[in-house]
Amino acid sequence: MTTEANPSSGIGKLYLLLSALACLLLGAIAFYSSGIGLVEPKFHRAAGFALALVVGITASRARREANGPVTGARAKMHLVLDALMLAAGLWAIWSFFFVQTQMEKALYDVTQADAWPALAGLVVFLELCRRLWGWGLFGVGAFGVLYLLYGQDLPGIMAHTGFSLKEVAEALWYNTNKGVFGSITNIVLSTVFIFIVFGVLLEGTGAGDTLLKFAFLATRRTRGGPAHAAILASSMFGTMSGSTVANIVGTGTFTIPMIKKRGFSPTFAAGIEATASSGGQIMPPIMGAAALVMADLTGVGYLNIIVAALFPALFYYFSLFAAVTVEARRQGIEVQPMSVDDRITRVDLTNSVLFLGPIATIIGCLVAGFSTSAAGFYAVVILLALSVINPDVRSDPMRIWRSFLKGSQSGATLLIAIAAIGILVGSLDSTGLGLKLANVIATIRGESLFSALLVAMIGALVLGMGMPTLPAYLIIILVMGPAIQQLGVSMLTAHMFVFYYGVASSLTPPVAIAAYAAAPIAGANPLMTAFMSFRLGMAKFIIPFVFAFYPTILIIEEFSLLPFLWIVARTCFCIWLFSSALSGYDRRKLTIPEIIVRFIVAFTMLVPAPAIHLPAILIGVALIAWDMRAARTAPQHVGEGS
Repeated sequence: MTTEANPSSGIGKLYLLLSALACLLLGAIAFYSSGIGLVEPKFHRAAGFALALVVGITASRARREANGPVTGARAKMHLVLDALMLAAGLWAIWSFFFVQTQMEKALYDVTQADAWPALAGLVVFLELCRRLWGWGLFGVGAFGVLYLLYGQDLPGIMAHTGFSLKEVAEALWYNTNKGVFGSITNIVLSTVFIFIVFGVLLEGTGAGDTLLKFAFLATRRTRGGPAHAAILASSMFGTMSGSTVANIVGTGTFTIPMIKKRGFSPTFAAGIEATASSGGQIMPPIMGAAALVMADLTGVGYLNIIVAALFPALFYYFSLFAAVTVEARRQGIEVQPMSVDDRITRVDLTNSVLFLGPIATIIGCLVAGFSTSAAGFYAVVILLALSVINPDVRSDPMRIWRSFLKGSQSGATLLIAIAAIGILVGSLDSTGLGLKLANVIATIRGESLFSALLVAMIGALVLGMGMPTLPAYLIIILVMGPAIQQLGVSMLTAHMFVFYYGVASSLTPPVAIAAYAAAPIAGANPLMTAFMSFRLGMAKFIIPFVFAFYPTILIIEEFSLLPFLWIVARTCFCIWLFSSALSGYDRRKLTIPEIIVRFIVAFTMLVPAPAIHLPAILIGVALIAWDMRAARTAPQHVGEGS
C-alpha cells in the first residue's frame, strides 16, 4: 500500500469548508431577501454567483473523486485548474460589480479591458455547467457565445451584423436585463431560491415519510395499491421538491420495491415512479422552480398560475391512475390487505402538520396578497417552528442544518445552469434569432394552430432532452414561444404549453433522465424503463393540446361553466380509451381492431367540431359497453397477458 500523500486532500477539506460557508451565506441571503429586507440588486447577483462558484467547484471535485481518489500529477493538475477557475471567476464577478457601480455613478462605456474578465467568466461558468449538468447545457451556452462572435459568417437567417469582443461582453456579462446577470438570475435569486431551500427542509423534517404513509392509506383499497400510492405520494412530494430526480430518490426507494412485491414487473415499477415523479412539477400548489419563473415572465400572479395548472395536472394523474388500473387488471392483480407497517400512527398524525402547516401558509399568504417570495419565507419560518414536533428532529437537530445546506447547494448548482441559459437569452435577444425562427416556423405551419403546436412540441422535446425542467422550459419558451403566440394563443397558454413539454422531455427516449434515475432502484433496464415511462406518461403529450384549443380548462382565461364541464368529461373519457388502447387491455384483452378504433375515437372526441366529436363519443360508449359485455361472457384467465 502506497503512502504517497494526495496533494489535494487538505485542499479538498478546505474546499468543503468554504462550500459549507458559501451555502450558509447563500441560504441566509435568500432568507433575508425574501422576507426581511431588500438586497442591493448588483450586490445580490454578484454575491450569488461568487458563492455559487465556490459551491460549484467543490461539487464538481466531489463528483470527480466519487469514482476513486485522484492522486499524483493528475491531482496536482486538477488542483491548479480548480484554483485558476476560482480566481478567474471571482475576477470576472468583481469586474461586473465594478462596472455596474461605475454605470450608476456616471455614463460609462464597457472598454476592451473590461472584455477580458467577462470572457474569462463566460469560460469558467460554461465549464462548471459542463461538469455539473453535462454537455447539453454546456452546448446551449457555448452556442450563445460562438454565435455572437462568428454568426455574421453564417448563411441565411442565421447571419447577423457581427459583434466585437467588447460588445459580446456587454451583451452577455455587463447587462442586468439579459445575459448571465440578467432578469432570469434575479428571479431565481429573489423568488426560486427560498422555495428550493423550503423543499429540501420539508424532506429533512420528515414530512416526506409521513406523506408516503398517508398515500398508502388512501390507496389501500385499489388494485394498484403501492403503484397508486407512488402516484399520489409523488404528486405531493414533487410539488414541494420541484426536482424529478430528487422526487424519485425520495419516494422511489420505498415505493418501487413495494410495487414489485405487489406483482408488477421491475420495468413497470420504475416507469410508473418516473412518470409520477416528473408530474410533481406540474401539480399545484407549489409546482417547483419553473412555475415560479413563469409567473414572473408572464406577469400573471403566481396564485393564478396555480389555478390554471390544477386541472391539466389532475388529468395527467388521472391518466397514471388509469394506466395502473388497466395494468393491474391485465396481470390479474387483486386488492390486498395493508400491512401493519403501513398503518397511520399517532406520530404520523402529528407529523402531518409538518406539510399541512407550511402549504396552508403559502396558500394563505398568496390569497392575502403577499409576494411569492414572502410566501416562501413564511413557509420556511412555520416549518422550522413546527419541526420540533417530530421526535426524529428532536433527537437529531442537525438534520435541519444539513437540509438547509443541501437546499442551498441545490440552489447554487441551479444558478450555474441559469448562467448558460442567460448566455442564450443574451444571444437570442441581441441578434433577434428567436423572432427569425418564429417567422420560419410560421411559414412552415401556415395558418393551422394544430400544425404550429405540433412543430413546437417536437422542437420542445428535442431542445429539452436531458435537461432539468427549468432550463428546458426557458430554452423552449425563448425559441418556440413567439411562434405560438403569433397564432392568437395567449401568453399564459403558450407558456403552459411549453412548460408541459419541458417536463415531458425528462420522459422522452433516448435521453429520459427520469427513467434512468428510477431504473437502478428497480433493477430494470434503463432503456426499456424509458420506453415504459414514455408510454405511461403519454397523456402529458396530449393535455397541452387540450388546453391550447380549450383555454377554459385553465379557468382564469375564457372560463365558462358548461363548456368547462363538457371538455373535462370528454378529456377524462379520452384518457381512459387512450390508456386502455396503449395497454391493449380493459376488462379483458383487446383485439387489434379494438385498439385501433379506441385510438382513433380518443383523438377525434377532442376535435372542436360537434359534428366530429359527438359521433366519436357515441362510438366510445359503444366500445366500453361491448367490452363490459364481452368480459362478462368470456371465461376468466387470471394474469392473462402478464
